[in-house]
Amino acid sequence: MKALVFDGKVRLKEYPKPKPSAGEALVRVRMAGICKTDIEISRGYMDFRGVLGHEFVGIVEESPKAALKGTRVVGEINAACGQCDFCLRGLARHCAYRTVLGIQGRDGAMAEYLCLPEANLVQIPDGLSDEQAVFTEPLAAALEILEQVKIEPDQRVLVIGDGRLGLLISLVLRLTACDLLLVGKHREKLKIFADVGGSVRLLDDLLSVDDLFDVVVEASGSPAGWDLAVQRVRPRGTLILKSTYHGSLDFNPAPLVINEITVVGSRCGLFAPALRLMAQGLVDPTPLITGIFPLDQADRAFDRALEKDAIKVLIRM
Repeated sequence: MKALVFDGKVRLKEYPKPKPSAGEALVRVRMAGICKTDIEISRGYMDFRGVLGHEFVGIVEESPKAALKGTRVVGEINAACGQCDFCLRGLARHCAYRTVLGIQGRDGAMAEYLCLPEANLVQIPDGLSDEQAVFTEPLAAALEILEQVKIEPDQRVLVIGDGRLGLLISLVLRLTACDLLLVGKHREKLKIFADVGGSVRLLDDLLSVDDLFDVVVEASGSPAGWDLAVQRVRPRGTLILKSTYHGSLDFNPAPLVINEITVVGSRCGLFAPALRLMAQGLVDPTPLITGIFPLDQADRAFDRALEKDAIKVLIRM
């Protein structure tokens, strides 16, 4: 099969078609998305080698469950062992023995086929397009914030980062009716949130205002975003960290101690609520799409995703 592979360099190549293990389904991929994590992997994050990608829409071709065959699905990316202490406590996303689609120990979605445990697959509602459903994984990650932290309508909330995750987080958190501000460096990206009535501000303008927030979400992917988050969270406020940084983060923890800040790491979320959110028309992620490329131009798609103005680049199989 054709696949976009990272083997020290990102390249489109012929690659062995995967064979499902016990309990796994074989999925024919229809569409895949390129995200910040894929870009960081190409720079050395996680020391991954293999097929890139973890955001996808596909059709089940083989499955232990006959009812799944032929259905259109997305898939939760963490394949857990099901037997360790974390799994038995309902924390399969933190399984010490897990593989992660396109990130750790498991080939990913930027290919004609992939394999995942059938328990990871979630059927897509008929009314959703592939272009919407491919956003399920990052939208679920945005919703994870509300699983971890209660955000009240009267709270002031700052989201740092106008990339695809920062925008999705903003689209989700605005549903709480909180006093929300999205800050970033790119007028055209901020405009996407402004067009649905959201409040936005350029980073340079925020830096000139001494303003504090009850909750700050750091989703910039930049160590400078962490510094800004620490500066702008009020005493006894909450800092939600969505960014992962390749390499180490050098920071002084003293402000967190002095101001008694609660820091919450936030990663993956549940897929079914994300699909419901889109099916009910509460969040439409399609304005984030920068371009759609066929698989035989997947290397070009990856190059496009590296450009500063890109938000979400998709690959259609």
